[in-house]
Amino acid sequence: MLFAALAALTLSVSAAQESELDAFVRDFRAEALSEGISPTVYDREMATATVRPKVIERDRNQPEFVRPIWGYLDSAVSDRRISDGRAAAVRGQDPLIMAATAYGTDPNIIAAIWGLESNYGKILGNNDIISAVTTLAIDGRRERFAKAQLIAALRIIQDGYATREQLVGSWAGAMGQTQFIPTTYLAYAVDLDGDGKKNIWTDLGDVFASTANHLDRSGWRTGRPVVVEVTLPDDFNYALTDGRRLRVVDWIQNGVRGASSVLLDVADPDLGAKLIVPAGAKGPAFLTFHNFDVIKRYNNATSYALGVAMLAERIGGSETGLKAEWPRDDRPLTRTERMELQRLLAAKGFSVGGIDGIIGPNTRKALRQWQAANGLTPDGYPSASMLAKLSGNE
Repeated sequence: MLFAALAALTLSVSAAQESELDAFVRDFRAEALSEGISPTVYDREMATATVRPKVIERDRNQPEFVRPIWGYLDSAVSDRRISDGRAAAVRGQDPLIMAATAYGTDPNIIAAIWGLESNYGKILGNNDIISAVTTLAIDGRRERFAKAQLIAALRIIQDGYATREQLVGSWAGAMGQTQFIPTTYLAYAVDLDGDGKKNIWTDLGDVFASTANHLDRSGWRTGRPVVVEVTLPDDFNYALTDGRRLRVVDWIQNGVRGASSVLLDVADPDLGAKLIVPAGAKGPAFLTFHNFDVIKRYNNATSYALGVAMLAERIGGSETGLKAEWPRDDRPLTRTERMELQRLLAAKGFSVGGIDGIIGPNTRKALRQWQAANGLTPDGYPSASMLAKLSGNE
């Protein structure tokens, strides 16, 4: 009886999903056609679209635990990824240099993005993009985003840049060797060899040129630094780490020094830079420049931009890693723990601006104020040990 009931439930869910798909395909047609998709292309491609339960599962299941930045960087800049990257850069040297030169970007940065996005073309994903973004549109959590990606994917096919069989990638809709979502593809993909295709799946010239074009149009500044590891004085004002941009010379006046030398080794001391301490006062500190923000326009994560910059340096021949160690014994907080930290700060009279588990400027400011009031280094870093201190358990 139990197995029969479960089977019936499975069938009913499947039937419901099929019904939702049929309704979506019917109702979305007018919107797609109004955006310039031809009836022939829409009807042909959407006739074979399917609902992908695994896409819904991946999209809904946000992890409770946050991967420490050092765990990400251990993988992103591993010895294997460095050696593979150097070999891959040699293998693709001609199109890599051609693309970087044409768009005024750094070939090592392009190679590093290639390495982090697809392990140098080895892992592209095998999800049908039309079905994946259709599933996301039906599910509703990211409906607007998914509909835009679906129209863009249909336009890619309609314009002849790629076939339906080529449009495969991640469950979230990212495609090709440097993982463009369909709207990004239409905005930045390039046909370097003039064959009428913008082939980011198998044509390295198009892959590298498209990536270089993305960086260039996002504001890449040739010959300018990306990120520099620094050291901070004991009495450093950590309130300056909340996104303030100062000139390098001003950072030096605040006691900031290069980790590898007494003074910061940058060409222009008037360059603007932000200071970040991703793991608080116990971990490495970095000055990040305009090009760091450009990389974040590709993927808006500090860990990703650091990974790209560090991997690019190693692919380019550098044999040195970070000078400072990460606080590997002091893990980041889970979302539940972040909310608890916010509740405790608010209860103690330090305003966090809302209990949402998101560590933004208000929470970091409140934590710094509490740390200063309790004789701790006021770096605003919400670690497990800091939560223990805040809760009186340490």
